[in-house]
Amino acid sequence: MTDAEMKKICILTSTRADWGLLMPLARELRASEDVELQIVASNMHLIPELGMTVDEITDAGFDVDRRVDCHVVGDDDFSKALTMARCLEGTAQALKDLCPDAVIILGDRYEMLAAASAAAIMHIPIIHIAGGEISEGALDDSFRHAITKLATLHLTATEAYRHRVIQMGEAPERVVNTGAIGVWNAFNTQLMDADELGMELNVDFSKPVIAVTFHPATNESSVSPEEQMNALLDALDRFPDVTSVITAPNNDAGGAYILKRLELYAAEHADRVRLVRSLGMVRYQSLLRYVRAVVGNSSSGIVEAPSAGVPTVDIGIRQKGRIAAPSVLHCAAYADDIERCLSEAFSEEIQALAAKRINPYYKPDTLALMVDAVFSFVRSLPVPPKHFHDIE
Repeated sequence: MTDAEMKKICILTSTRADWGLLMPLARELRASEDVELQIVASNMHLIPELGMTVDEITDAGFDVDRRVDCHVVGDDDFSKALTMARCLEGTAQALKDLCPDAVIILGDRYEMLAAASAAAIMHIPIIHIAGGEISEGALDDSFRHAITKLATLHLTATEAYRHRVIQMGEAPERVVNTGAIGVWNAFNTQLMDADELGMELNVDFSKPVIAVTFHPATNESSVSPEEQMNALLDALDRFPDVTSVITAPNNDAGGAYILKRLELYAAEHADRVRLVRSLGMVRYQSLLRYVRAVVGNSSSGIVEAPSAGVPTVDIGIRQKGRIAAPSVLHCAAYADDIERCLSEAFSEEIQALAAKRINPYYKPDTLALMVDAVFSFVRSLPVPPKHFHDIE
């Protein structure tokens, strides 16, 4: 592309999790002479109680072109619907100001569906990362598929997910299996050593340590977020010699209760619990290398932890339906079942299995595949309206 053909590509990010995954791609785009990179940060990035993680973007040397403050105070579904509405309005204004040629969206959050809706209405092509996946225990499952139908280019994490996106009517030539960018990060991040990380987190890694992340399961009707959280903490109490490094939950409905409960729990068990609002990508990837297990219901336990050589205890139905490595142990959201799985994760057999780093989301060249697909796509702009691809 010549200077006259330079394309504006806008990354839309709303959480510490999606930015941690997108950062390597952002670096590659920023380094290209053919691309003007733009970044719009919204929702959880701008909430002080969750770490004000927009600072992680600027601390990494990136400019944030627009900040969309869409958070509505409240811990119920209604407040999240209002947040979604504010995010659509704010993102629309940001896109009007920035005039990108394409936007990049990762995943399945409700505010990302709002952002994708704004882009689609404004005829801005959407590049969607991590479509085709299943997570039946969260409303994110539906949001992800909705974003797929709004997007034009799809970068999926496995071949099975690629086929599912095509099954949804997307043109095969616009669906690329790149592998998961979080797994690429696991092998290509300059990690902190155990002593340095231990000093920052006040953790002694010569003793058993686990990483814990637990979010509301927004499609779970049989067990409330409060009951699930209490079951997890009950199970952790049964391992008094294990230090838990716990990260804050997202701000789905029920997330505020979980965070308050964790704050109280950490204060009551300061000898063995460290609550961290946000670790950031480097500290999180480093932590995975030094813990005995990853515990909770975050997608990172399914996608990224296996490549760090650590077993996962996946709790409840939030991630139900995702392809998982053999080192991922599934359990119900009850204390006895969590205790059983965590004991199994500590066993020599499962530790040895995890050390093999078997991961269905792994591709050695994920970042290069993503960059090539994005550049090829933007060179083809403008693209004609999508057609529905029928499977014979």
